[in-house]
Amino acid sequence: MNKTHLTKTRFSNLELSDSIIKSLKQAGYNECTPIQDKTLPLTLRDKDVAGQAQTGTGKTAAFLLATFQRLINDESEKIKNPRALIIAPTRELAIQIHKDALLLGKHLNFKYALIYGGTDYKKQLDSLKTNVDIIIGTPGRIIDFQRQNAFTLNNIQVSVMDEADRMFDLGFIKDIRFLLRRMPPAEKRLNLLFSATLSYKVTELAYEHMNNPVLVKIEQEEVTSKAITQSAFCPANDQKIPLLLGLLNKHKPERCIVFVNTKRCAEQLDRSLNANNYKVAVLSGDVPQEKRQRLLNNFQENKVNLMIATDVAARGLHIPAVSHVINYDLPQDVEDYVHRIGRTARFGATGIAFSFICEDYAYSMPDIEEYIGEKITVNAITSDLLTTGIKQPAKKIPSKNNNYQGKKTAPSKRPSYKSKKQTTAVESKKTKPKDQPSTPENPQ
Repeated sequence: MNKTHLTKTRFSNLELSDSIIKSLKQAGYNECTPIQDKTLPLTLRDKDVAGQAQTGTGKTAAFLLATFQRLINDESEKIKNPRALIIAPTRELAIQIHKDALLLGKHLNFKYALIYGGTDYKKQLDSLKTNVDIIIGTPGRIIDFQRQNAFTLNNIQVSVMDEADRMFDLGFIKDIRFLLRRMPPAEKRLNLLFSATLSYKVTELAYEHMNNPVLVKIEQEEVTSKAITQSAFCPANDQKIPLLLGLLNKHKPERCIVFVNTKRCAEQLDRSLNANNYKVAVLSGDVPQEKRQRLLNNFQENKVNLMIATDVAARGLHIPAVSHVINYDLPQDVEDYVHRIGRTARFGATGIAFSFICEDYAYSMPDIEEYIGEKITVNAITSDLLTTGIKQPAKKIPSKNNNYQGKKTAPSKRPSYKSKKQTTAVESKKTKPKDQPSTPENPQ
């Protein structure tokens, strides 16, 4: 890993407490990244900030350090908790923020509650009863507990919205407004909003619920990291699997994420790769939370070095040392391209991103190139890149034995509606010849 992603600004030169500096040094944090360098001097002086930077550039540390310092500076005679609320769009991102908070706040005496949907309901509810300082979680579960009066938002001093553009994409914006309107007025708290993109709707949200926020943007040319080597191939649909296997065999990635657009494609690709002796983790939106965390842990601990993922994994996951990203399907949203390839080359590392411009999704490439402001090199598909002798996955055989023991639905005994004309037609049915139709008239 190189240090070219860092600035010359040292954390020790900022208005951070000794306990925070001690935690940073032990974690190996000495110099600021650009987003930290531009936002911390503002947020440490209680200025609201809406910050934009590419993924993997230290946005999480930027808002955590500002949150910690604001709470340390709290000189209330009687401190009332919770004092900070950090909202993330996905469970994985909330979990990652919590991990970073424990690391960067190692020598602080703050209590945290990590709350998100899908698991551990009672455990999370109990954690809120321990007088926590900082709540980190996803909107739905936070609102659920707030409505049960498990905690109050009356004393919030710091509100953080991470990946705000993703909040819009996932339909959480009403939930966000619900929470912000139950906090103290914007001028009485520190408000931080961070995102990989600051679209018009996100900026509008910032001005509506923040106190004259300063917009901090990393320049557009830095939206895709220069540390990522981007290239593409133009395979026919039936060449995609041979090409994928060829690239995996040639490059032998240390850790690789293969992105697809649908759960069905993920399942088909999983069967094909398993048939050809690749151990794979599959991450899609309907994977239960406990299994999802197990898959991510296996991937992070190198028990599995190949992951197939839909866009649920493209945002907010910090997985160290992802050397390659392969867009098996080109994303249909240009911003998702940036977030996908942002899984590699994080915090100064280098990475490689391959994209398949296939028959189904080729139309996305011109928009992607326009958005990132550069042309992506298209490589020729040489014979050595197309794996031959590919083993086909065994076909799924539907079960012949239906062991369903449920009760069959009995036909309804309730008489159907009949108009007077229908009743007359039915009553006179016996007098009609057998070959004459006796269909009742439509009562409508």
